[in-house]
Amino acid sequence: MSDLLTTQDADGRPVRHAFSEAQIAKGLDFVTNRMGIPAFEHRYLMEKAFATGINEAVGTSDFPTLFGALVDRELMANYKAVIPDWRSYVKVGTLPNFNVHEKHKVVGQDDVLPQVAEFGPYLEQPSVTGHYDRQVFKYGRRFGISFESLINDSMGAFADLSQRFLTAALRTESQLAARSFVAATGPSAALFGAPIADVDGQNVTNQGVLPLTIANLQTTLQLMALQTDVNGERIAVRGLHLVVPTSLEFTARQILTSALVQQVDTAGGANAVAPTFVPLPTTNIVPQLGIQLHVNSDLEIIDTSGTGDTTWYVFADPAQGIAAGYDFLRGHEAPEVCMKASDKVSVGGGALDVMSGDFASDEIAYRVRVIGGGWHGDPRYAYAQVAP
Repeated sequence: MSDLLTTQDADGRPVRHAFSEAQIAKGLDFVTNRMGIPAFEHRYLMEKAFATGINEAVGTSDFPTLFGALVDRELMANYKAVIPDWRSYVKVGTLPNFNVHEKHKVVGQDDVLPQVAEFGPYLEQPSVTGHYDRQVFKYGRRFGISFESLINDSMGAFADLSQRFLTAALRTESQLAARSFVAATGPSAALFGAPIADVDGQNVTNQGVLPLTIANLQTTLQLMALQTDVNGERIAVRGLHLVVPTSLEFTARQILTSALVQQVDTAGGANAVAPTFVPLPTTNIVPQLGIQLHVNSDLEIIDTSGTGDTTWYVFADPAQGIAAGYDFLRGHEAPEVCMKASDKVSVGGGALDVMSGDFASDEIAYRVRVIGGGWHGDPRYAYAQVAP
């Protein structure tokens, strides 16, 4: 098995380099100095490796390009180890290109069947179709390292480069996914309303103004369960995902984990001059519903309306219905890292190694890229409460 790293030649054409697992392992050990080489000797070997492209400890004559593979390998390892929380309630898919694609919705054929008289004909019911638009875009950043920093700092200047790329990629995907259902003005007007028109032509109410409490969460779940299709049939939506900003995390956890809830009951008979209100502890049934809590810090970043820290959302599981989705470009489901090949040549006409940097400034450049896009779906499978 080998890793492939994409660089570019002087004409901008992609160049693929293959490295064995042994070379990757040796290179990573060498860069991180797992062998415990004295600092001055390790610095000398690093300078030699980047200056000549040859390093016996690594076992390859292409160490500068191998370093790019090490960055890509570390990035991918960390990326796969992190499972973004938003993927639980946002439907993840892929698209084959950058064009606008339609997610079709067929309406009809699923309502109660009519009775057929003896020898009577079976009547046909027409179907209606609608669609939601989906599209992906490119997002990325260029990162340059000076030749002087490389030599003087012995890797310290960019030792955490892969982690920074990973953080940027995860933040980008998270915010793109969040923007499929939230905007600067609050819940996205394309998905939430009181009411909002779905592509099937029916008006759907899925937005309120209730603060987050046990009673209001129960009310919201009941409203979702009462949602109907265009034929008036209930689709029994079950909200399984509670999505809150960081400011509501502790309130949400108390609601979802408390064993008891205090109800107020009236004591005294019909002849009582004034009823007495006493607290009555009862079982909190919310933990029995299996609702998953998701704390999304992007909500307060994107929603700058003034109620971003008090607005909360409930989503049905994407397996039941899709309210929000996020697509990757097919074949590009993970962040991609590449290195710019040097555009220098020696006086004798020979090409220099990739770590020589560009001709104009000696800069060594990397690039990270994410390709994706969020989209909104059926409003029946989500509910937003914009608490004042």
